[in-house]
Formats: sequence, C-alpha cells, structure tokens
Amino acid sequence: MKRQLYTEDHEAFRGVVRTFLEKEVLPHYEQWEKDGIVSREVWLAAGRKGLLGIAVDEEYGGGGNPDFRYASVLAEEFTRAGAPGLAIGLHNDIIGPYLTSLGTEEQKRRWLPGFCSGETITAIAMTEPGAGSDLQGIRTTAEDHGDHWILNGSKTFISNGILADLVVVVARTTPEGGAHGLSLLVVERGAEGFERGRNLDKIGQKSQDTAELFFHDVRVPKENLLGELNGAFVHLMTNLAQERMAIAVAGIAAAEHLLEITTTYVKEREAFGRPLSRLQHIRFEIAEMATECAVTRSFLDRCIEEHAAGTLDAVHASMAKWWATELQKRVADRCLQLHGGYGYMSEFPVARAYTDGRIQTIYGGTTEIMKEIIGRSLLG
Repeated sequence: MKRQLYTEDHEAFRGVVRTFLEKEVLPHYEQWEKDGIVSREVWLAAGRKGLLGIAVDEEYGGGGNPDFRYASVLAEEFTRAGAPGLAIGLHNDIIGPYLTSLGTEEQKRRWLPGFCSGETITAIAMTEPGAGSDLQGIRTTAEDHGDHWILNGSKTFISNGILADLVVVVARTTPEGGAHGLSLLVVERGAEGFERGRNLDKIGQKSQDTAELFFHDVRVPKENLLGELNGAFVHLMTNLAQERMAIAVAGIAAAEHLLEITTTYVKEREAFGRPLSRLQHIRFEIAEMATECAVTRSFLDRCIEEHAAGTLDAVHASMAKWWATELQKRVADRCLQLHGGYGYMSEFPVARAYTDGRIQTIYGGTTEIMKEIIGRSLLG
C-alpha cells in the first residue's frame, strides 16, 4: 500500500539526505568503524546541509520546522544506509528538545547556533554503572555552592561521549528527593575535573563513540542549570515519547530494508539446482516477515502522524518502541539465517544490521520497561 504520511517537501528532503549519505558518509564509513568514531568534519557537513537543528527556530540558526516527519525521514534513510554511527537522531530528536523547550533565552543564544552548525556536538548523561532505567538509583551529585554547583559522579554508555562538547548531566541536587530530587546540568567541554574514560568496545555500531564520563569536583555555573531545579524527572518523562518514536522509526525501517535485501538474495542464491525462493519454507518466511512489517508500518505511520500533531501519548510511544524494535530483532535474525554462511560474514549488510540493531530493544528504555508502562496504564 502506498504510504500517505509524507508530502512532496518531505520527499525532497529525503533526496537531500540520500545525497549527503552518498557523498559525506558512506565513502568514509568503513574507516570510522575501524577508528571507533566518526569525524568532526561530517558533523560540520551535516550542519551545512541543514540536517542539524531542523526543529530549532531560525533565529538560532535552525530550520524552524518542528514537523517530526522530517526527523522520521532522517532516521529511515540513515537506517537504510546502514550508518547509525553518526548519531544525528540523538542530537536532533533527543537532546535538541531539552535545549529548545527548557533553555533560557541566554542559554539558547549561547548553545543553539553551534548545535545547528555542527560545531557543538551534544550528549545526554543519564545511565550510571549502578543505575539505568531506575532514576532513583542515580548517585551523581551536585552540591549548591552559591553561584555554582560542584558536580561529582560517573556515567557510562554515553553516546557521543568522546565527541560531545555539551553534555546534559542528570544529577542529584536534593539528597532526600528520590527521583524528584534530580536536576539537569549542562557541562561544557574543557570544564576542570570533567574527564572522559575509554571509548567502549561494543558488538555493533562501532563508529558511534560510546564512553564513560567522570566528574571530579566539576564547577558548573548556576546559569547552566537546564529547566527547573529538581525538575529533571518531569523533564525526562516529557521528552521520552519522542526518543522512543525515533528508535521505533529506525526499527521498522531496518526490518523493511532487511526484508528487501533478503528477498533479492533468495531469488539469486541457488540450492539443489534452483533458487532458494522456489522452496516453500523460504516463501513462508518471506511472507510472514512481509506481513509483520506491513502491519507494523501502518501503526508506526499513524504514531508518527500523531506525534507530528502533538497528540501522541507515552503509552502508544512505548507500544511503538517495543513492537518495532522487537520486530527488527526477529527479522534480522531470520534474514541472517536465510543468508546462510554469508550472513555471518561482516561484509554482508545483513551481518552488520544484526549487530548494529541489537541495542534497539535496550536503549531508550528496554522492552521490559515498555511493557511495564503499557501495563500500568491499563491495570493501574
């Protein structure tokens, strides 16, 4: 069925994204995978092409277009290209809303122009060695010292951790406050006592720098408090729907692309003197995956429309994230199996998609957390 989600403007933007990928990303991607990090130059190139800060007001250097469908196009094309290492979605869709919705006028003028040009790369530091989805377990502290905070603690699994110039840190500002004693503090590159640990060695998304961060008596100016004091829990919950939608969009795009390349492969690959596609089991496998992708796509497109209109709730975003990423995982496994031994070879796209995509059911809230959110909404 023909998708009804996008207009001619969205499809024109898709062309811009594809050209950017072909020219600025794909020729360098293998080297980035070996290096474990992308170049800063590609971030600047993305800024020049208008791919950063699409939803940011024009007066700060952004595109001035909050329509989430543009973010969806970006996620789809980067996924199809097999290039998740350049974390533009994290920058635009997850961190951007914190800066635009919570930032003061002074903060916006200080941070957003670089955010949009690619000169300022961003990260958000929430997860700790002993605290993931459970915000009450966060141990990083920020003590009030009059005109500044003193920040101490550590974070791990931080995407863009090595490259980031601006890190939004979730810290405990009220010891007895539980999840409601947390605040968002912005730590800038070069702050004394702010150190980066190793670039973590992951099974997939090798070119996406993921790091440990350490804060030793870091002096954070009071004007770097983002949003309300002790308001981090509410701020985080407000923006999680978009984060989960961005992950879900990538999930269904990955599943569809894997289905496409596997369908082509089984038509060309022969076994026992005939194409694999002539075997009933293979046809059934393809039929099942195609049906699951079609049904999921229908639901995801509806969720994208709702989110673009500002009406998507956290429960349906959780449904989208759970279902699309679990589908991606199943399809990746089945498509690798259908490729046989070739599917286990790193040079085949299906192999990289298998390892790159495995994180999808984990970050942004695990599948189990998504089910808990949905279950609570239904059962109290």
